[in-house]
Amino acid sequence: MAAHTSRDTVCSLYEFIQAHLYFNRQDIQVNGLRANSTLLFTLFTALLGGKALIIGEPGLGKTTAAEYVGSLFYRLPVGTLWASEVSGHPEQTEEKIVGRPDLGKLNQGQEVVVWSNFVQLPIKIVDEINRLPETKQSMILDGVDRGNWEYLNEMIINEEYCLFATANYQDQGTNTIIAPMLDRFDVTVESRYPGPSYAYLISQKQEKEEILRHPELEVKLQQVLRSQLDQEEKRQKMAALAGEFAAHLKDVYDLPTLDEAARQQLRTQIQQMPLDQDANAYMRMLLAELSFCERHGQKRSSEICEEGCHYTGYLCHRLRNCASNRLPVSLSNYARALAWFQGLASASLEQVRTVAPYCIAHRLQWTEAHIASRQKDRRQDPLHIHLARQACLEVYQRYTEQADHVKEALARAYQVFQGNKVEPLSGDHPIYAEIRKDLYWED
Repeated sequence: MAAHTSRDTVCSLYEFIQAHLYFNRQDIQVNGLRANSTLLFTLFTALLGGKALIIGEPGLGKTTAAEYVGSLFYRLPVGTLWASEVSGHPEQTEEKIVGRPDLGKLNQGQEVVVWSNFVQLPIKIVDEINRLPETKQSMILDGVDRGNWEYLNEMIINEEYCLFATANYQDQGTNTIIAPMLDRFDVTVESRYPGPSYAYLISQKQEKEEILRHPELEVKLQQVLRSQLDQEEKRQKMAALAGEFAAHLKDVYDLPTLDEAARQQLRTQIQQMPLDQDANAYMRMLLAELSFCERHGQKRSSEICEEGCHYTGYLCHRLRNCASNRLPVSLSNYARALAWFQGLASASLEQVRTVAPYCIAHRLQWTEAHIASRQKDRRQDPLHIHLARQACLEVYQRYTEQADHVKEALARAYQVFQGNKVEPLSGDHPIYAEIRKDLYWED
């Protein structure tokens, strides 16, 4: 399938869901594109094979957004996805999430694993993940990170998958999502109240989920998932049934979808998309402020930033933890996906600025003093996304003031790497100190 056709297909999926299934306000605007953040980032997560945390009040469409996108993007009836979702609750077990022994075979002395639908399907949805106790969140940590699931002496490998987890706001029944789990999520978005007009429209569309149902295919898919065929045979049979569902969508709704080969081709196109010079430089400035500590070498959650530091005005002074190496991957991938969705040849500063708050909000641990200072701000976002948005804006303002100097510093560093005898540039920002460290030219 040609590149422009794949993009048109993805745009059609977005427009179909927005028009018929997920009614909500458009709260993102970038270079003429207006979109809903939950729907857009959910679509990008399915497109990239990423991981998204969708937060919000109960009943505002967190899980259904993931179900609609997953169903259309992977050509699976929504009833099949319902049968694969993991519910977060304190009594959840590994046998319900990953797999269990085949008791009939076990009585005959054979160890055979019956894998859960959650493990086998490419769309993985964990509903209310923060109701899982912290010790049980680790049961899905490695699987969602690498796509490898192990039980007894057997293993299953997901070559294509994405994860959506939903979380209600804190109440008496919720737990803290452990930091390693949070860091696995590429983005966090809030599924918001759609407003009274859209809410009224939702009340008039009681049967909208029937659009994505296909009981006959759901039964066939369930039979394949429960069979003892080897994984390659299952994959081929499920691909054939997915093709039948795609034909149904095309016949009834004139809605094109993507097969596995087209999805892989599309991901390759996005990964090869370049970031322009400003996007590159701004991203480095942001990462420098999120990880820098002049006194201790880098941010560490076990060390306190002292008062009187020369870099008090930068983000590093208000943070308790260091940005992980997963952050720049998330930033690059989602900025590229946004640029691809807009039909651009490269990702620019605007794409990086748009996705950055959603990529960093759940990863940053702010100091209590900083949270207290901004808690009463007038805002449209939940507090942690608001703090991330303000942080990205601050760095953007600093970048616009010294963009030429930053780019010259990066260019000079490249010359040093090439063996030229030039001195790295200095300046009043952590990025310059970090560049000098990279070149072993510390003051």
